[in-house]
Amino acid sequence: MKLSSRQREILAFIQDRVEQDGLPPTRAEINRHFGFSSPNAAQSHLHALERKGAVRINPRLARGIVPLVSGRGTSIEKGIPLIGRVAAGRPLLAVENRERMVDLDRLLFQPRPDYLLRVTGDSMIDAGILDGDLLAVHSSAEARSGQIVVARIEDEVTVKRLRRKGNRIVLEAANPKYQDIPVTSRDDFALEGLAVGVLRDL
Repeated sequence: MKLSSRQREILAFIQDRVEQDGLPPTRAEINRHFGFSSPNAAQSHLHALERKGAVRINPRLARGIVPLVSGRGTSIEKGIPLIGRVAAGRPLLAVENRERMVDLDRLLFQPRPDYLLRVTGDSMIDAGILDGDLLAVHSSAEARSGQIVVARIEDEVTVKRLRRKGNRIVLEAANPKYQDIPVTSRDDFALEGLAVGVLRDL
């Protein structure tokens, strides 16, 4: 994809804002950042970027700019990886765990999800997370007490509500049939991410 130097700069600015803020800039913000005197300058550059396949524009939204390539003009992997059955001992996003890519706009959720996890079991039904749901997950090693998280204990990955009780961590189920999981200092424990939304077939 051949972009002019100005187009590469604008694309990089859009990508940086999406990475930092989770939202693209408005056209007015692009005009201000680059010092364009014409109020239509940003729009003209965006249309050129759209024609070249670098961005997708939703004209009904003030921030309806979705970058499809990086600031260097290289393609961004489209969609979100769907993680199915997790292979023991493998990183969650390892190729072995990926079922497929799901065509989904990451800007539908805040913070933006990095992957989808296929839920198995009914331990979180009272939180509205059902067996077979696709859980949108934002990668994070930190979480507040009360947030629903994806956690790894030893080689097992689980979805539970995180509770901090003093220096202790407890992973709470949202189904009275299941016991909570206390995390001890002896456990190989890590937070993998925060649940930010659920997708379900109706």
